Amino acid sequence: MNALITLAATATLLTGISAVPGAAASPDAGGAKPTRSASVTGSAQIRYHPVPDDDIRFHFDVHAAPFTRPIPEAPSGLPTDARGTVRFSHVVEGTAYHAEAEVDCLLTGGPVATLTAIVTSTSHGHLPHGARLGFSVLDGNRDRMGFSWGLVDGRELRPCLAPAPFAETVRGDFTVRHVDVPLPD
Repeated sequence: MNALITLAATATLLTGISAVPGAAASPDAGGAKPTRSASVTGSAQIRYHPVPDDDIRFHFDVHAAPFTRPIPEAPSGLPTDARGTVRFSHVVEGTAYHAEAEVDCLLTGGPVATLTAIVTSTSHGHLPHGARLGFSVLDGNRDRMGFSWGLVDGRELRPCLAPAPFAETVRGDFTVRHVDVPLPD
């Protein structure tokens, strides 16, 4: 009986708090959704320990776009749906190799993000068109990032999966903006 009284009192208290003037309205109070979304942006050169003298650069322009990519298993899309591009280059012995990929998934947690993208163009045959690549980014005092083909077998990669951010930046900056994963309407 005491548990029911405590539960009822808590519910009454919480209801009263939400009605206090000046209290924050729920995101859908006026039918509008919040405009803030998770993102990963920026450009940096990294140090990749297997080839520490190579010039390797990544550029991220990635933004969450929840529930925008319908698939058979989720006709309304997923809360991790995203849009944007990842571009990267690797200069080996004076020859620059470039690739670009279209983002399909983004997940953030504080200063860390994981994302995946599908290769759309490449200057070489090592990353075939249509291959899914995984990336991780740590936005900190010294940013770090990881990429699926760097130290692990990145074939058959599922959306939003990537290795830990194993490579530190040499110059440049990445910015991770965390927003909790939204719930479906």
